[in-house]
Amino acid sequence: MRDIVTLACTECKRRNYPTTKNKKKTPGKLEFKKFCRFCGKHTPHKETK
Repeated sequence: MRDIVTLACTECKRRNYPTTKNKKKTPGKLEFKKFCRFCGKHTPHKETK
C-alpha cells in the first residue's frame, strides 16, 4: 500500500530524502520544507520518482 518516493529540492533539483507515502490517502504530490545540505538552507522539497 505504501510506496517509496524521493523528495527533491526545488532550487538545486537534487534528490535528498527518500520517504514513503500512502497512495490512496494522498494521490497528489508531497511537498515539505526541509533542509537541503547542498544549498545550505531550508527549501521546499517536492516528490519525484
